Amino acid sequence: MKRHLPNALTCLNLLCGCLALTFIFGGDLVTGAYLVGIAAVADFFDGLLARALRVSSPIGKDLDSLADMVSFGVVPGAIMFQLLERAPELKIIEGYQQLLLPFLAFLITIFSALRLAKFNNDTRQTTSFIGLPTPACTLVVASLPLILAHDTFSLAGIILNPWLLLGISVLLSGLLVAELPLFAMKFKNFRWLGNRRRFIFMALALGLVGWLRAAGVPVAVLLYVLLSVPGRVRSRDGIEPSPAGPQ
Repeated sequence: MKRHLPNALTCLNLLCGCLALTFIFGGDLVTGAYLVGIAAVADFFDGLLARALRVSSPIGKDLDSLADMVSFGVVPGAIMFQLLERAPELKIIEGYQQLLLPFLAFLITIFSALRLAKFNNDTRQTTSFIGLPTPACTLVVASLPLILAHDTFSLAGIILNPWLLLGISVLLSGLLVAELPLFAMKFKNFRWLGNRRRFIFMALALGLVGWLRAAGVPVAVLLYVLLSVPGRVRSRDGIEPSPAGPQ
């Protein structure tokens, strides 16, 4: 029975992604964003549980990627599409460009598919990542409607700028497939030794979200990228191997 528990969590991830899509295309981006958060938690714990129970399997890996394609591939594209549709400045643009520009949001979906395919076939990514993980990308996108909903910092005018949204879409799409080594949030145990960077990041990320709420999510993802840089530098200097391995 225990071998099915990680796959059950993966299916929960997929279910949350499907539910999120129904709410997003129904206009409720906030509920969709919260469902993305639940999917991300399920995605984190399915791998953790599989490693703890030692029940990893090729089927589980494929199922995880298929679920991720929905929750962290299609969903962020749909959120960005809806945000672009709501951008006031987009109404000023005349002609076919007004109709076509929102569909550029699905660049995120396309590059998420490329990212997942690359991950499944890249032996360098067994214990780390090369390129921004799809859940991290999706959390950035999902944070935008939450920031708008609360708008504590009066950012609505900035976030709903269509050119900024398109710029974010292009930037995230590039980061997904970039040759950028990043440490993975994969805990084999909970000892400080070997997990120091993970614990530091989790503490800082929780602090940022507690302080800035949804606005802390993009900052936390930026912090995640920056914390990966020292490992790369030390690896090049021959002092300490990068957690990303021989990349």
